[in-house]
Formats: sequence, structure tokens, C-alpha cells
Amino acid sequence: MATLRSTSLLLLRLTLGVVFIAHGWEKLHIKGIDKTTVLFGDGRPPQLEGFGIPFARQAAYFATWVELLGGLALILGVLLPFVGVLLAATMAGAGYYGHRDHGFWIQQNGWEFNLVLGVAVLAVGFAVPGVLSLDHYLRKRRITPDAPQ
Repeated sequence: MATLRSTSLLLLRLTLGVVFIAHGWEKLHIKGIDKTTVLFGDGRPPQLEGFGIPFARQAAYFATWVELLGGLALILGVLLPFVGVLLAATMAGAGYYGHRDHGFWIQQNGWEFNLVLGVAVLAVGFAVPGVLSLDHYLRKRRITPDAPQ
């Protein structure tokens, strides 16, 4: 059962990691930070409705790098509680600023996907990491033979 649990968590981490890396990559290399900043901010030019995120440029950099590095950390299985909280916070911001006015359903550009991603990264972040993660081996090295587990 432990092998199945570790494998399932690895598959979930890989899936989430790829999704977050893809979104971070899009912000950095496809849209670019400048266009992401405009989208996050006031939406200039007038035909583009922005999200109204305060400190839009800093938020664009933050979201980009949290998604890129957080996605990589998920894949490697390292710093999972920290990464889970950062990515969940990013998804809460995306749901609130980017999708709240569109309702729940993803088909109408709602916040459904942000909710699923945010809860999933929290679950992965606070689950026992399993043997197929760096956190497992880092934790194992920190525990002394006399310490209770």
C-alpha cells in the first residue's frame, strides 16, 4: 500500500508541477512579464480589462516565479508544505482577482480550476511525501536514531 500511495502522490505532484510550470512559462516567455503586468493591473489599453491587482508588476513576477519554481519543487517533492502554501495563495489570488466576477464554472472563465489547484497543492504539501520525493530523504536524514518518529 505504501508503494501505491507514493506512486499516486508522485503522479499528482508531476501533474500539478507540469500545470504550474506551464502557467509560469506562459507568463515569462509567451505573454511576457509586461503583458502579464498589464493584465494583472488596470488593463491598458482600454479594450483589455485588467484584474486590478495592486502592485501589478510585482504580482506578475511573484506569480511567474512561484509557478515556475513551485512547479519544479512539486515534481522533485521538495519543500512541499512551503510550496503548497505559496501556490495555494497564488491560486486564491487568481480566483479572487481574475475569475470571481465570472462565477464558479471554468467554461465561463470562473474560479473552479483555481479552487481545485489550490486545494490539491495544499493536500500534496501537507501529505506524507512518500519515498518518491526529496522531502522523504531530507526528513530521514534529519531524524536521529534515538528520536521518536
